[in-house]
Amino acid sequence: MKRQRNKGRVTLAAIAAMCAVVALPGQAHAAGPSAYTFDPGAKRVQGAVANADASVLDEGAVYRSTIKPGEKLYYRVKLDARSNAYVSAVAVPEAGGTVAYGDGITVSLRDLDDSRCSSEDADFGSTEFPRPISAYAYRTIDKESSTCQKAGTYDVLIERESKATSSPAPWDLELRFALEPKRKNGGSMPTGAPENWPSASPEAITEPGKKRTGGSGYYEATSLDSGEWKDTIAPGQTRFYQVPVDWGQQIYATAKLSNSPTDSDEFVGNALSLSLDNPAQGHVDDATLSYSGRPASAALDPLPPVAYENRFDFSTDVNAMRFAGWYYLSVSLSPAVAKSYGKDPILLTLSVQVKNKAKTSPYEGDAGIFGVTQKDRDMAKNGQSGPQAEKSDTMRLVAAGGIGTGTVLVLGLGVWTLLAGRRPRSADAVAPGGSGQQPPFGGPPPQNW
Repeated sequence: MKRQRNKGRVTLAAIAAMCAVVALPGQAHAAGPSAYTFDPGAKRVQGAVANADASVLDEGAVYRSTIKPGEKLYYRVKLDARSNAYVSAVAVPEAGGTVAYGDGITVSLRDLDDSRCSSEDADFGSTEFPRPISAYAYRTIDKESSTCQKAGTYDVLIERESKATSSPAPWDLELRFALEPKRKNGGSMPTGAPENWPSASPEAITEPGKKRTGGSGYYEATSLDSGEWKDTIAPGQTRFYQVPVDWGQQIYATAKLSNSPTDSDEFVGNALSLSLDNPAQGHVDDATLSYSGRPASAALDPLPPVAYENRFDFSTDVNAMRFAGWYYLSVSLSPAVAKSYGKDPILLTLSVQVKNKAKTSPYEGDAGIFGVTQKDRDMAKNGQSGPQAEKSDTMRLVAAGGIGTGTVLVLGLGVWTLLAGRRPRSADAVAPGGSGQQPPFGGPPPQNW
């Protein structure tokens, strides 16, 4: 029995060693309201009041900053004379604060003569409650234009508008800068937007819904493919999801809020907001619903298939459907709902449909964030977020290498045990019931337990 206990401890040590090799931190989503989850790799950067003092943003990097009411802050990017460029800003007001109609941010990209390449506004509109909002600005190469076409340094200007009645606290900013890949050689460059595309809403999904818990930011947005997806959302909370939409495909989305178990029938105007952003985090479309304790829904307007030439359309929602990649859905529930229906989460169903067969990418080589890969489709099928997919890849690598590592550990510990059992007892060994020093770490185990 004493020898069996020794073997048991060796086995436990082996198991512990193998667990230590493969143990990785997991990701969890809280059931109630949670703070916005920023990209953990984001670099801190301070906006400048004077453009000459602005910090340079690197392509492909993520940054964090802050902006106060009424501030106009500058950042900078360096562009070549060939690439379309996109700079986005996600504004995150403090939880529990107040915002008013018209509060929001404006993002613009300008050359050093202050000629504006483009700009976009993001505001809270009629849904006057704080939540993350996103906007982008871009420089596109256009042989017919003389503005913003040269290589060099460009200013990114972010302006915040806040009413006197709104919370004066700074808003956090999450900034991204991306370059669009080069188009393939050959063929004519499109110069106009498609005039005709299917605009009818698809038939309702009849399959039963499945559980998917949304993330708390773009970084950890939960992947979805076509289907009915069940979740919960608490007053003051925003859920994030991402859907792979390839070239030639259309996305349709509807958010449905369940009835409340309370007896209240209090009317809450603009209680829920459904928003869609493109892969560069430029705003595409949104929809709202009011709530009276009964089932209610809000659907995005029909949007065109993803096409390169959509960028030539004057309509913002069509213009934003200009490239393939992850399209981000966010659903926000007003804190005002808690006053009439309590703070508990309400059942939410998100209906998502991606139609049409995928077409060939117009880019040379790797499309980066402006394309859809098989891995993206697998993530959507499995309901993984980006961090979860990375963790899964890491676990597979560890498992592949860990088979050999774990085997060596177990065999080594087994040999150690066998040798210890055959080792002759020394004259200094402690007899049962006696006392003495424990063997040093790494030495043979005691012979009498």
